Order: sequence, then structure tokens, then C-alpha cells
Amino acid sequence: MLVKTDPIRTNGGPTPPQLIALVGPTASGKTALAIEIAARLDTEIISADSMQFYRGMEIGTGAPEAQQLARVQHHFVGFIEPDAPFSAGAFERDARAIVDRLNRRGRPAVVVGGSGLYISALIDGLFPGPGKDAEIRARLQEEAETAGVRALYARLREVDAGYADTIQCNDLRRIVRGIEVYEQTGTPLSTLHREHREEAVALDAVQFALDWPRDQLYARIDRRVDAMIQAGFLDEVQRLLDNGYGPHIERLRSLGYREMAAYLRRECALEEATERMKRNTRRYAKRQLTWFRSDSRIQWIPAAGHSAEDLAETILNRF
Repeated sequence: MLVKTDPIRTNGGPTPPQLIALVGPTASGKTALAIEIAARLDTEIISADSMQFYRGMEIGTGAPEAQQLARVQHHFVGFIEPDAPFSAGAFERDARAIVDRLNRRGRPAVVVGGSGLYISALIDGLFPGPGKDAEIRARLQEEAETAGVRALYARLREVDAGYADTIQCNDLRRIVRGIEVYEQTGTPLSTLHREHREEAVALDAVQFALDWPRDQLYARIDRRVDAMIQAGFLDEVQRLLDNGYGPHIERLRSLGYREMAAYLRRECALEEATERMKRNTRRYAKRQLTWFRSDSRIQWIPAAGHSAEDLAETILNRF
């Protein structure tokens, strides 16, 4: 039986850190580890996985299951509809309020997720960047309609590969924003974020990531996709389509949903859609690794051969 420990201390100091962040690529085991740590510390979990924010997308986003949600209180999981707007700025504001409430109880928040922008917004504060430029946005939207979103993504990679690595190649809103900022300032958005992070007063956070050999991580991704299909992922996608969240809604074009929607529209066979989902998820994991490896504050913990309980002990013993 697990024994609940006292709140951890930072560098032998009198108070725990404001938050413990468990970050890294998809399918690396972050969720189970976060629940284990939060349960031991009698605290709550903040999800920083932007796709898990939306109701009705639990299977495809790998959201915590009912028994996991019952064990530890979670925030930002399935709390808005798929077409509802929710920005990184709103997440920063709301999540910091939860961190503050937990800190006043003497508890660190446990933050878990693979969305680097949202984790950075919470810990370092969000760099607002220049304001919107309607003319630039209209021109880029028109280019996307004529040449395709992927062509616009390729252009973003030319001017800001660092930012392009953190988003999906069909995330039109963020692609437009990246190019817009570069055209306005002449400086890549990834550079502006990094400079802001270096100058800002960050929350007192400790960050960990689970380090898997690349072949083992990719095998975990493939198994996870197969498990999603077995768990009823196709039915989940069909319900979203039936409820009007069609392929033109940005979030339905995210990993897994766009591939399975193509199968349901009879544009490809299920085997082909599944292999595309696995391939695209592996590519996304590689981009996540690029983002998180660039942050020297993150401590990488070897994960192969270790249970969530073992890994929780390893992390908590580092304080």
C-alpha cells in the first residue's frame, strides 16, 4: 500500500516548490506518474495537454480514465466543447489561480502534459507578442485556401523552425500566428518566447520528463494507437462528426481524428488510416522531444523497466 509523504522541499528549504511539472512526448507514461505523485502529496493535477480540454475527445487524446479522475482531482480535462475557444493566456490565468490556492494549503500543484506552449505559459508567463494584423491574417488565410495549409506550414518552417516543431502541420491558427509575428517583427516567435523566458520571473517549478529509448517510445505509441481503436475511438470520432464537429473544425483535424475521419468518409481503408495515425503521432512525439530537450531546466528520468510507483519514488527522493 502506498504511503502518503509530506510535501517535498526544494534544496532543503522550508517550503515546497510551487509546482512539479511532468512533461515530455505523448505515450511516455506521464499521466500514471502524475497521479502517483499527486496522490502521495495529497494535491491536485493540472492538465497541460491542450487537446484534453475538450469534451467528447477522451479516447483520442489519451485523457485520464474515470478511475484515475476519481483518485486525484484533475483540472482542465473535458471541461469545454470542441468548438469553444480557449487560449494559452486564459490557461495561464486560470491555472495560476489553482497553483496559488494549492500553495496556500502548503501543497505544490502537479502539472502534466505535452503541450510545450501551455506549460511555458504557466511556468514562465505568456509572451503576448505584437497585436493582430488583420491584413496579414487575411492574406495568409487566402494562401492556405489556395495553396493548402501544409504549404503555409512549410513557409513557417523556413522562418521559424523552432516554433514549427512545437505545433502540428495542420494547425492553421498557430501557423498564421507564427508567420504573422515574423512578418511584423523580423524575429521568430520561438526566439521571442525564449528571450521572454530568460527575462521573466518564473514560478518556482521543478520539471521532469520520462526518457525512453526512441524505438521503445515509438513502440509505445503504436500500441497506444491500437488500444485506442480497441477502446472505441472510431465511435468517438463518428459522434463528433454526427454532432456537427466536422473535418473543417480545427481540433478535429488534430492527430488521430483527421485520419479516422478520412476512414469514416471512405477515403481510405482502416489499416491505412491506422498506420497514418501511428506515423503522424511518432512525428509529433519527435517535435515534442525537440521542444523539451531545448529547456535545460527539465530533468530526464530513465523510464524503461520502471513502474509509475518506482518513478514516483525516484522523483520524490530528489528533493
